[in-house]
Amino acid sequence: MALAERSKQQTFFLILILGALNAITPFSIDMYLPAFPRIAADFNSTVEKVALSVSTYFLGFALGQIIYGPLLDRFGRKPPLYAGLLLYIVATVGCFTSGGIEALWLMRFTQALGGCVASVAAMAMVRDFFPVEKSAGVISLLVLILGASPLLAPTLGSFIVVWWGWRFVFIMLSVITFIILVVVFFFLPEGHLPDKTISLKPSPIIKGFKEVLTNPKFYVFALAGSFSFSGLFVYVAHSPAIFMNHFHLSEKLYGGVFALLSVGFIGGSQLNHILTKEFSNRQILKTALLVQAVIAVLFLIGAYNNWYGISSVIILLFALLSCCGITYPNAAALCMAPFSKNAGTASSLLGFTQIGLGGLISGSVSMLPFNAVTAMALIMAVTVVIALLILRMGGK
Repeated sequence: MALAERSKQQTFFLILILGALNAITPFSIDMYLPAFPRIAADFNSTVEKVALSVSTYFLGFALGQIIYGPLLDRFGRKPPLYAGLLLYIVATVGCFTSGGIEALWLMRFTQALGGCVASVAAMAMVRDFFPVEKSAGVISLLVLILGASPLLAPTLGSFIVVWWGWRFVFIMLSVITFIILVVVFFFLPEGHLPDKTISLKPSPIIKGFKEVLTNPKFYVFALAGSFSFSGLFVYVAHSPAIFMNHFHLSEKLYGGVFALLSVGFIGGSQLNHILTKEFSNRQILKTALLVQAVIAVLFLIGAYNNWYGISSVIILLFALLSCCGITYPNAAALCMAPFSKNAGTASSLLGFTQIGLGGLISGSVSMLPFNAVTAMALIMAVTVVIALLILRMGGK
């Protein structure tokens, strides 16, 4: 349905559905974070090993991007959505029945392989339904819905953990995703008709990936945005260890802190929605990266010298996550701008880059010979400096 043919109410409902699809992954991650100590106790393991289930989710999510991109372009957006969401529901039930930490890692990986189709399809349909000049603003609105999940998910998760146990978190995720699947089936229009000219043979698929990857606008903004955004993945994967182990917060207090910090990410995305009306995506991205780099370096210096208590850490993380909320939609819009016919492939490669880098980088934090706060601050500082260098070199 063309943009001009839709009423404001229809457009709002469309964005709401795309936002719900985009929120499946953050709910899948955020809702079970308060359960880390209990999962570790049940499996006779450690919180750090449980945190690897977040990293395996990221890696499965990244791999799934590559699988679904060509499928979304070949068969349209909705059939691959149905298949992926059904796989997600089955794997989520598998998480519920896991008997050990290794089984949980495997089920989380499989869960991500299915669930990632929701984010890929949502991003591709932004390109389907909205013109390029409006896409960054629409992505910011999707981020608002996405950002609401950390406000709700950890609190809901901690409630479920206390009353019914951590396994029932995954039952709730299955129910939520089933409802979204029903809404998609009945109410989401098809954004891209099946294109039989797109082959699923390895050679044409590789050629399609190459066309996207060799576009300078894609690889410069995808890499810069992904390194900037990786700070969010590092924070999500290691916040339980920092706040519940290092600072000894309870499950409920941790959920409150997580919700508070998510406001920074939401606020940044909505500030970006205003900024896009006055400035170009490139100007906003460059400025936000500079601010993010300064804050990250201050965070690292203070953490290394043990200057900060929990209040200072929360304030600095709030500022860093706000910057992520600004850099992500602008980098994504700039990446996707050159593509129309192969928007699904471009969206999948963007997701693969963002989530793959985020997963690998977040998994490296526990290997560093520092306490949790210093290790996180170091990774955040290094990645945002790399993002700035990529953007500066790419600009030339």
